[in-house]
Parts: sequence; C-alpha cells; structure tokens
Amino acid sequence: MEFTKHLISGNASIKDALNKLNLLAIDAVLFVVDDSNRLIGSLTDGDIRRGFIKGLTFDTPIMEYIQPDPIFIYKDNYSIDQLEIFAKKNLKIIPIIDNNRRIIDILNLRIKSSLLPLDTVLMAGGRGERLIPLTDKCPKPLLKVGNKPIIEHNIDRLASYGINRIIISIRYLGDQIKAYFNDGSSKDVNIQYVEEDVPLGTFGALSLVESFNTENILLMNSDILTNIDFADFYKSFIDADADLMVASIPYQVKVPYAVLEIDNGQVISFDEKPTYSYYSNGGIYLFKRSLLEFLPVGSFYNATDFMEMLISKKRKVVHYPILGYWLDIGRHEDFEKAQNDIKHIKF
Repeated sequence: MEFTKHLISGNASIKDALNKLNLLAIDAVLFVVDDSNRLIGSLTDGDIRRGFIKGLTFDTPIMEYIQPDPIFIYKDNYSIDQLEIFAKKNLKIIPIIDNNRRIIDILNLRIKSSLLPLDTVLMAGGRGERLIPLTDKCPKPLLKVGNKPIIEHNIDRLASYGINRIIISIRYLGDQIKAYFNDGSSKDVNIQYVEEDVPLGTFGALSLVESFNTENILLMNSDILTNIDFADFYKSFIDADADLMVASIPYQVKVPYAVLEIDNGQVISFDEKPTYSYYSNGGIYLFKRSLLEFLPVGSFYNATDFMEMLISKKRKVVHYPILGYWLDIGRHEDFEKAQNDIKHIKF
C-alpha cells in the first residue's frame, strides 16, 4: 500500500531511515511503528541532524531520534477545521490511525486539501441528445474538455478533497466509462458502478446503491465543469444543520423598462429598469443519508421531486451559491465554451 512508504520499524537503523527519507523527497516524514503498525513517533531529516549534533551516531537506536508526540487524526473522529489548522501550520503529512493507534493511512495535505467523509454518487447515464453527433459513439461524460474527459475533471477534484468512495451511475455506453476508470485505483479512489436499465432520474438511481458508508452523501451530475470548494460546501451544510443543501447558480435578469407595481388597477410605485436576482439549480446536492428512506425503489425520481417532497415534510432544504466557475455542458455552445474556459480557469 502507498502509505507504507512513510512507515519504519522502531528496530530499523538510522541508515535505513535516511534511505527512506531520501526516497520520499519533499514528503520526507517517517512514522515509527511497532510490529502491529502502532504509531510510536515521527522522524525527519531535521530530527536526525539534531541527534547528530547532540552526539548520537549511526549505531544509536532509532528511538533516541524520534519525536514521541506526533500530530495524527483518528479515522472516524476529526474535523475539517482541524485539517485546515494543520495546513496553515504547514503540517502536510498526517497519519490516520484507528482506535488501537494503528496507522491505516496517510493524509498528504500537499496532494489532498481535505478529507471529506462523503460517499459520492456521479450521475453519468444520460444519452446527451443535444450533443449529437458527438455522443453517437461516446458517452457525454467521456467527451474531452482540454486534455481529459468532463467526468475525470470532477473525479480528480473530488479526490483532491479526500473523497475516497465514488459511485458512478451508468446506462448509455456505460461500459466505456467502466473501462476508462476501472476500480479507480489509478486515481487513488474506490470507484464502483450501478447500472440503470431504464432512466431513473437524478435521485431515483440512488435506490440501486446497496449501501452507503457515510452519514452524509454527495450527489452530482457528471457533465458539470466547476471549481466549487467542496470543503466549504460541506462545512456550510454542517453549520446550517440542513437536511439537504443544493448548490445554486446566481442568475440576474435585467428589465430594460420601468416595472410598475399595481394594486387594484392603481399604480402605487414603479422601479426604473430593475435587476432581479434568482438562483438556479447547480446539479450538486449534499444530504443526510437518513433521507434515503423516502426514496421509491426502482422508480423515476428527479431532484425536484425529492426537494419538493422534503419541503412538504418541513425538512430543512437550503442552498449554497457557487461564486466560482460553473458550467453545465449540455449543448454544443456549452461544449465549445468549456474548451476555451479550461485554458483560463483554475480547477
């Protein structure tokens, strides 16, 4: 496993440690463990250098060099704020331990900006009718924007926030998507698939997923190009204590004439060339797993159906305005715009 390159036995020599640190390059931090991979301490080039200055030698046991109280996080007990504090302190390599202090993974904050506890479902089953003939032999999610497919931009961004489990709902030419990503190991994520025999809608396909591992679920369309901050999206959802949060796109309508306010046929006021602000559905949803009990099994159920049902049940549905880049690639004009935007927008 990849994270084991950061581990070294408490019985190893300092020469072994130096060799491993050299191979780790800019990520040069080792975690000293016992025979069961339980965390004992940390070791860096600086620790070894300071040891030599104190008079330690290559023959001195490695335990004399280590920092005995390294920073770590528990697998199921950490906060996003805590990770942000680590990043601000320039602590980049963080061991993830279980309740027995065994290291089960390493979080590299140079590569992943967070570690969001979210199972994610990507909707990728559509025919892409409006993009014919481009989608005659290629599923829309695999159409390339820049140097990689639309859906790959989304998977790479999700992975950069530490989202590990991604479930892709496929139908039209879905085998091509499966062949492209396989199990996701090349992206350091776990990718699974559910297949729709008939269109089930944005939320209807969730009933095909056997189980979810996280308390909250992220669901999004795979044909969106966006640089949304998923960590801020998640924190806003938690802070709002919402049942469902939908990403929204600010949209303004400018009326070129004075708008009259009428009451019983009488003009009571007017607004000269007003601008009205609205929010459109951005196709990205974050919701509590417990809400899945309301979903019909194997039936068509769209996002609007789900949100209307929650509102009727007095559940808390809130929105999160995307202030960065967002584009729904549904038409040829959108696809052409995406090709130009990808050269200038930081994802």
